[in-house]
Amino acid sequence: MLTYLRRSVLLALVLTAILGFAYGLAGTGVAQALLPFQANGSITPRGSEIIGQNWNGYSTTKILDRQWFHGRPDADNPLVANGKPGESGAANLGPRSAVLRAEVRALVRAWHKAGVEPTADLVTTSGSGLDPDITPRDALVQVPMVAKATGISARRLRALIARETHGPELGFLGSSYINVLSLNEALAALR
Repeated sequence: MLTYLRRSVLLALVLTAILGFAYGLAGTGVAQALLPFQANGSITPRGSEIIGQNWNGYSTTKILDRQWFHGRPDADNPLVANGKPGESGAANLGPRSAVLRAEVRALVRAWHKAGVEPTADLVTTSGSGLDPDITPRDALVQVPMVAKATGISARRLRALIARETHGPELGFLGSSYINVLSLNEALAALR
């Protein structure tokens, strides 16, 4: 019996060393060598390219700052910025939720106050609540607001949107999209 116990403990230690440590280190090494950007994550001082967040320059605390383009609302509370780039989560609010309806109505009012007729995507969260991209239409409806706040002509902003628009993945998967962080960084460079 003691022999079986020693063998099982030894096997557990060997497998832990191989599968728990060596495999993880090998995976990290391969990822760092082949895909360093993805392996190191996307959070930067300016935000994240793969996780949506509110944007107003180098701070993320003001909702609907009119001098920047905005993405889909944050699922944890779309009316209050959490102040941390890329920190969010999905919501469990269904289509019959009174809370969801109230939040959407409040967002529509906020967009109207900013002079924007919002698209459905600008007042509803994505399935994950973390979508970093918007459609070109979502960006174009924000052009008058951004132009008025920044003094940059609507023509230049539309050209910027066209330049930042990416086609469907592999040419046929999905629709055209714009990464909001990249769009705002390009907008900051225009200033």
